[in-house]
Order: sequence, then structure tokens, then C-alpha cells
Amino acid sequence: MNSFDSIRKRIGRRSLLQGLGAAAIGITFTGALAGCEKKEGAKSSTGEEAKLNFYNWDTYIGETTLDDFKDTSGIEVNMSLFATNDELFAKLRAGNPGFDVIVPSNDFVERMVQADMLMPLDHAKIPNFKNIGADFKDVAYDPGRKFSMPYTWLTLGIGYRKSKVDGVPDSWKWLFDSDKYKGRIAVLSEAGDMFRLSAKYLGHSVNGITPELVQKIEAMLIKQKPNIKAFHEDNGQDLLLSGEVDLVLEYNGDIAQIMAEDDDIDFVLPKEGSQLNSDTLCIPKGAPHPQNAHAFINYLLDAEAGKKISEYILYPTPNDAAKALMPDDYKNNPVIFPPAEALAKCEYAAYDGKMQPIFEEAFTRVRAA
Repeated sequence: MNSFDSIRKRIGRRSLLQGLGAAAIGITFTGALAGCEKKEGAKSSTGEEAKLNFYNWDTYIGETTLDDFKDTSGIEVNMSLFATNDELFAKLRAGNPGFDVIVPSNDFVERMVQADMLMPLDHAKIPNFKNIGADFKDVAYDPGRKFSMPYTWLTLGIGYRKSKVDGVPDSWKWLFDSDKYKGRIAVLSEAGDMFRLSAKYLGHSVNGITPELVQKIEAMLIKQKPNIKAFHEDNGQDLLLSGEVDLVLEYNGDIAQIMAEDDDIDFVLPKEGSQLNSDTLCIPKGAPHPQNAHAFINYLLDAEAGKKISEYILYPTPNDAAKALMPDDYKNNPVIFPPAEALAKCEYAAYDGKMQPIFEEAFTRVRAA
């Protein structure tokens, strides 16, 4: 394993650009988005110029995927990076600056559909949709997959150091409502996730949270704050691996990665249930190469291409055909792919434009307490 591989295995798909800071935003691969010279007369099999502009999270594509796609299609992909869904939304909200394929998370698919920012997909041009698992083919945030194709999925749970806890910490109680592990826990710094998961702990859905429930959660978290060592920005796996904390709220894929480095680490989905996330492939309105975009999305859903992506990014894949090609220590890993009975208690969070500012205001008070 080279040094970059070692770093990659310990970094979440949201964290690297946050760590690099604003200077990293707008990094492009295979040429700059605005600076690539058009090759006169170069056309792809779709009839469009042989180019595609891809806006993606960092470390979130296979090592050779873009080159492999160029080899098979003749289409050159220019990949630019964003660090957060908010950044992605802001970049597109004033008008598409030239992107053909983007990777929003599920709640932002809803938000962008509501804002009329996404093109409907032509499923006839994405025959590899057949490779997608049944659970991901028709979802509440995009019924019938009219605007999005599934790329990865994730769930939030508790990563923990086995030698430092009593048994399996299988409840959100240990993060949100107990001093048992005082000073040894880290939670997320994202307001919406914290309030939705707290609602789950208190017996509610992650959706339909009321202002009254927000007040109750706020009081609970203010009481809990002295027990919390850190509010992390999706680098909780690093805090756990380094021994700075013993329990952390983090994505299953991130904890699975560090479990390969330290056999004292494990992951659990709390018994109350959790929140599911999915990152998706969409075509924004105004895409200059919509036919190439369909061809690229179809390629990413190919079994072999999907296998290469999963091997590199190490996140759960919704692509059954790609998963079947993966080694057993990936596809049979209960951390990457939790058992059905555990997932049955998990939900996707719907976008709620009215409640998000309320979450953020309340969480500001929690962190200032």
C-alpha cells in the first residue's frame, strides 16, 4: 500500500477538501473546466463533442474510471470537485456554469427538483439501471428514479473501540444522553443530522420533526455537551483510530475502512434505528452535453466499472452486479452492508426547507452552551 492509499483509507468523501480548505475548491482533473481547448471536429458516438464536465466529491471515483470511459467512448471527462452539498447547490442555483453530471445526496436531489434544477433522465439511454438493487430502484426522494441514479449509499452509526467500552454501545443514548463515556465521545457538527438522530433516539422519525421536539432535543444536547469531546466534520474515524475518542458518530464506510487497520475498532447501528444517505448521479438543467451525460451515467452503472469504483472508494454500492464481483470481505462485511433487520429501522431524511434553519439556530445554541 502506498502512502496515498493509506491516507485515502482513512478519509471520508466529505473530509479531504474541508481539510485542504477553500484553496482546494475548483480543482479539476483531465484539464480545467473553463480552460480545455475544444478539438475541432471531435465528436462522440452520441453526436456531441467528445467532452463531459463532471462535478464530484473528492476521492469518489475509481482510479482509472475516467480514462477507461474515454477509452471506450472517446469522451474526455473534466472532473471538478466540491466539498459540500451546499456548495454544489449554490454553484448551480444561479444557473449551470457548464456541468453535465453532478453527485448530490438524496435530500439535495429533492431540493434541486423543487428548485427545477435537474433534467429528467431518459431511462432508455441507461440500460445498466438493470444492475441496481431492488431497494434502490424506486425511492421516496425520487419516485421512479426520474431525476437520479444511485451511486453509493451510507448509514450513520456508532464507531467504537472495543477495549474501552462495556459491551456493545448499541444505543444513541451513549452519545446523546449519558455521562458514562464523558470526554470520550465525538459527534457530528452537522445540525440536521444531530437533530434527526436525536429524534430517532427519542422514538420519532427522522422526518416530520416539530419545533416542540427541537426544543426538547436542544435541552437534551445542552445537558450532554460537557460529556462531548468533539463536534467533528466527518473525520470521526481519525479521532477514533488515533485514540482521541472511544465512541464516535460516523458513516459505516468510514469506520469499515479503519477496522482494516485496527482490530480493536467496531461499528454498530443503534437499536433505535438510524438515518440512511445516498449519493446520486444527476444531469443538471443546462448541461451542454446531455447525451454524453447519459452515456457516462450508464457506464458508471456497468458491473465491471462499478467494481473498480467500489474497490477504490470503499463505500457500499447499490449496484448488485458490481457487488457480485467484489471479494467476500467486502460484500459480506456487516459494517458495510448491515443486516436487513437493522436497516429496516433506518430512514432516508427528506429535505425540509422550513426546519433546516430551526435546526441550525438550535444547534448554534447547543454548541455555544
